[in-house]
Order: sequence, then C-alpha cells, then structure tokens
Amino acid sequence: MSDNNKNKDYNLEERTAKFGENIIKFCKSIKDNTETKPIKNQLIKSGTSVGANYCEANNASSKRDFRNKIFISKKEAQETKFWLRMSAAVVPEKADEARILWQEAHELTLIFQKICDSVDGKNK
Repeated sequence: MSDNNKNKDYNLEERTAKFGENIIKFCKSIKDNTETKPIKNQLIKSGTSVGANYCEANNASSKRDFRNKIFISKKEAQETKFWLRMSAAVVPEKADEARILWQEAHELTLIFQKICDSVDGKNK
C-alpha cells in the first residue's frame, strides 16, 4: 500500500485503477483456503469493478448513463468495504492492510455519492 494521505492521486481514473491494483495485491498476499477463497474472489470482483465502471462513466452516452455508471461505482466500492471487513475477520493478521484499503473504498464511496448528488442537482 504505497498511497498515503499526503500523496493521494486526485485523478479519479488513476486513483480507482491503483485501488483495484492494491486490492489484487492484497488478495494475492492471502493464502487460499475454504474461508478465504470466496472472499478473495468477491473482493477482486468488486474492487476492480469500481474503476471499470468509472471508466465506462467517462464514456457514457448520456447524462443518465453517466449517473448510473457512477452509482454502480459507488455500490461496488461499498461492497468492497464489506468484503474487506470479512477478510480482516478471517485473516486477522491482514486487518491493518484491510483497514487502509477500507478507508480508500470509503473515500471513493463518498466521492461517487457527491458526483451523483451533483448530477442530480443536489449540490450543497
């Protein structure tokens, strides 16, 4: 986890890509067993989907399509938080790493919610 609060990349496409890469690295560092394998699979799916849907949003065919893809990115970030919590429960020695990734997923969730609010005209 090379990112820290002082050096965050504020290019959201790059940030979500790095997040997905960090999720993959995290999952690769956890040994497979009957408990971890399904959690790792779900974590990789949701964690990499955040950036994939953001890239799709940037090529949306309409404002509605853009908003829907951003909302999906938010949902995937939220799901990733859940799977990170489960991974920390199953592999307690990875809890600190999971917490760092959870914080990034949380920040991305808030960013995507703000974008949705802005598109919906709820900017405050």
